[in-house]
Amino acid sequence: MALRSTLSTVFTAATALALVSPAALFAQKADEATGFPGRPIRIVIGFGPGGLPDIYSRMIAPKLVEVLQQQVIVDNRPSAGGVIATQIVADASPDGYTLLSASPSHVILPAIRAKLPYHALKDFAGVTTTAATSYMLVVPPALGVKTVQELIALAKARPGQLNFSSAGIASGTHFAGEMLKQYANIDVVHVPYKGIADALTDIVAGRVQFTVSSIPSSVTLVKDGRLRALAVTSKKRVSLYPDIPTMVESGMPGFQWDSWSGVLAPAKTPRAIINKLNREITRALGLPDVRERLGALGAEPAPTTPAQFDKFIAEQLSVVAQLAKKAGIEQQ
Repeated sequence: MALRSTLSTVFTAATALALVSPAALFAQKADEATGFPGRPIRIVIGFGPGGLPDIYSRMIAPKLVEVLQQQVIVDNRPSAGGVIATQIVADASPDGYTLLSASPSHVILPAIRAKLPYHALKDFAGVTTTAATSYMLVVPPALGVKTVQELIALAKARPGQLNFSSAGIASGTHFAGEMLKQYANIDVVHVPYKGIADALTDIVAGRVQFTVSSIPSSVTLVKDGRLRALAVTSKKRVSLYPDIPTMVESGMPGFQWDSWSGVLAPAKTPRAIINKLNREITRALGLPDVRERLGALGAEPAPTTPAQFDKFIAEQLSVVAQLAKKAGIEQQ
């Protein structure tokens, strides 16, 4: 219940932040070279309110309104694991007015589904990544392990007897757990749930032995002592929790799995528009109040150039496809 209360508080604050006045109250302020923007911009999200892509978008939207002087509408389209929202943007006119708030699902879906109505790389143009937050490997204190290596040793001593939970098949938490399974060469059983809240509840109850959860989802339980954090999955330690080691520091070379978010536009969107959006989103991410709100979630601003984001998407598609194939993860 404490977990749901925390997420509800965060969402309420983010929603209040995102409220913007009608476009009619603003003078038209379009870029002289492109005429952009001349009307409201829509950011489409493939998941419901309260998730990280939604929270990040609602932090940035009002900051864009201030400089672009147009409405920036956050449009939640939670359906089919994000496919519907992604297709809306892929099919939209390449003019910068319809954008996608992308997350790891964007690279996971192509790895587990034989057919999608769009191409995750070719049908989109990267604008920038926005934020990234680490995942956290957590266990119940009653399990008696205090380090990653102790968990691995226990799993090897009891092959097939330890379970790890996830927010669902092919979720980011599922892939994080499969990455640990492959890197450590351990035989553990995946138990999927219908959301991370239920997955964490069963770990607290001792019915499941571990999960790799996003920090915002698990931090309250860790602070309350109901779960123990063994490591974070980011490249470096999280500033909010400097005492928790990384997976690499815990003897897992090369292990990195972040929950990221970014903005994509339809392919063939003019470069001048892409660059303008990149510049203004990057500016927004650098504002002290935005950095503070992200930090409270255990997240950090992570702006990139459009080319860097395109390269990142391509790399992630390859990494996730290999993980899915080795783990036998697929959906019809």
